Amino acid sequence: MTTPPVSKSGKDPLEVAAGAARKAGVILKAHFREKTEVHYKGRANIVTDADLQSEKSLKSILQAEYPDHSILSEESQAVTGSSSYTWILDPLDGTNNYSFGIPFFCIVIALASGEDVLLGIVYDPLRDEMFSALKGKGAYLNNSPIHVTTKVTVKDSLIGLDLGYIDEKGKKSLEFITSLWPGMYAYRIMGSAALGMAYTACGRLDLYFHLLLYPWELACGSLLVTEAGGVATDLEGNPLKIGQGSLIASNKAVHADFLRIVREKLR
Repeated sequence: MTTPPVSKSGKDPLEVAAGAARKAGVILKAHFREKTEVHYKGRANIVTDADLQSEKSLKSILQAEYPDHSILSEESQAVTGSSSYTWILDPLDGTNNYSFGIPFFCIVIALASGEDVLLGIVYDPLRDEMFSALKGKGAYLNNSPIHVTTKVTVKDSLIGLDLGYIDEKGKKSLEFITSLWPGMYAYRIMGSAALGMAYTACGRLDLYFHLLLYPWELACGSLLVTEAGGVATDLEGNPLKIGQGSLIASNKAVHADFLRIVREKLR
């Protein structure tokens, strides 16, 4: 990011975003495994009071530092600013995990200028793991450089996926992974797409795929993976855009092998 936007406090955008993520993380930790009010947006698609409190904290910090920036967040209407910059937020990715007491969830923050994603953060507050990337400057886990896996084939790969909230696409994902079995090492249904992509960026997963993701997941995750030396495209092999779409994320070799299999099996 050659000309980072100037914050009111003089901090750089990554410092602002990381600080906001940590404060939201304190909120999520404080309410984890407590009884919380749940609202249904669809079948198995929920929002909790913790989501809303985390979002309020994130937006408050970002609007104070960058009052002219737009904000696109999962749980509220978009805020339209006067500049070209947009903050893209998911205050709690992995809400179902969170609501069931499963300790696998995160906070997601990305900064974009138009379609150009400049910054991405995935923060796991329970493990205090901060995955971050700046465009052109690599990807990091708690300030240590990370890199995608060195596997070569899908057959040897640990694959992560999620089913999403569209039943037809979830069923298609299950049918595909069943048809592929046992032609991979193993697979994991993650429950958090953002952590799935972060784990791909640092080599814990060899590949992650999803048939329908949203801007707050695609923007940050794709930057983390590509800055970690990987490849992130849609299921047609096309470059990702910030809007809704499918995803394949891995290193170059496994991505190409998986894309070949997708073209054979999902036609």
